[in-house]
Amino acid sequence: MVRLRLLATAAAALMAVAAPVLAQDLVAGPRVNMTAVTQPGPTLPQYTRVDIPMMRDGFAQRSGGRVNVTLQSWPERGVGGPEVIRLVRSGQVEIGGATLGVVSGDVPMLDALDLAGLNPTLDQARRVADAMTPVLNRDLERVGVRLLAVYPFPAQVFFCRRPVAGMASMRGLRVRTNGPSVADFVQAYGAQAAAIAFPEVYAALERGTVDCAITGTGTANGVKWWEVTTHMYTLPSTWSLSGYFVNLAWWNRQTPEVRAFLEDGFKRIADAQWELGAVATQDGIDCNLGLADKCRIHTVVPEARRMIEVVPSAEDLATIQTTFRDVVLPAWVARCGARCGEIYNQVIAPISGVRAP
Repeated sequence: MVRLRLLATAAAALMAVAAPVLAQDLVAGPRVNMTAVTQPGPTLPQYTRVDIPMMRDGFAQRSGGRVNVTLQSWPERGVGGPEVIRLVRSGQVEIGGATLGVVSGDVPMLDALDLAGLNPTLDQARRVADAMTPVLNRDLERVGVRLLAVYPFPAQVFFCRRPVAGMASMRGLRVRTNGPSVADFVQAYGAQAAAIAFPEVYAALERGTVDCAITGTGTANGVKWWEVTTHMYTLPSTWSLSGYFVNLAWWNRQTPEVRAFLEDGFKRIADAQWELGAVATQDGIDCNLGLADKCRIHTVVPEARRMIEVVPSAEDLATIQTTFRDVVLPAWVARCGARCGEIYNQVIAPISGVRAP
């Protein structure tokens, strides 16, 4: 049996991610106001430990009060997720944060970075993200949006209302997925994929509308899926790579020094989010198991509701690579088009070692 912790290239010790206190690094000038809607929930550490201290508070501090961010999470804004790029494109918000797969309906190429089974480690996921960001911006800028940074959530695993023993036991189950490639992935094993907005998943699990749902190990803890599920199958499907998007017209109106300040700020934020994604993967597992001595970032589940971890076998871990090559990748190319396959082969295949048909 292979533990999920062997897949995540995290630091051995779990630690909180905190923003450093920094001196002002933007010269005086006109006030810059931004509205940002960034995360699926207001209690998630990606929001409370990174976006709030580094974006909302940090930008104001580092700019001497010149750059000010009005920050909200999706539920606080009444956003389900798929419409984030449209909100940014229309100028209703200047900055939007969203999972790439969730908003890939608007720009199908976004799916390429985090196809189910593509990235067995977080290190590889970042290499793919760094290589693809300039390519993605060529497509995004055509629709009035720019990608400022990419970041991960913890490993995306299965939370189920009933016992599961591996991917073979998913046959016939209804599984909430978080993007088209993950839907292709679970359907390859005979499951039925269900597209449900993240804020609505808790109720769907509670009512039994779905049998299982996929999200990050820590993310599920933060929104208390342990109240409505019993088993946690820790096979990583993706890393839920997400992005911070900016309205291109607004961006182009800013002075060069403001753009440089924001680019540097979002790089710092992305670095913190990548570190958090690594350490939060195992922490989410430990917290859901009720291991108080190991739970540092998320919430220790009460003893009566401790989840049961189903550890993926070596065979299951090998299976996701085969499913990616034979099912997920060809389906994505068919959906996205020949140009997508060509770009994948030019940019991602040298990293992944798997070429598109």
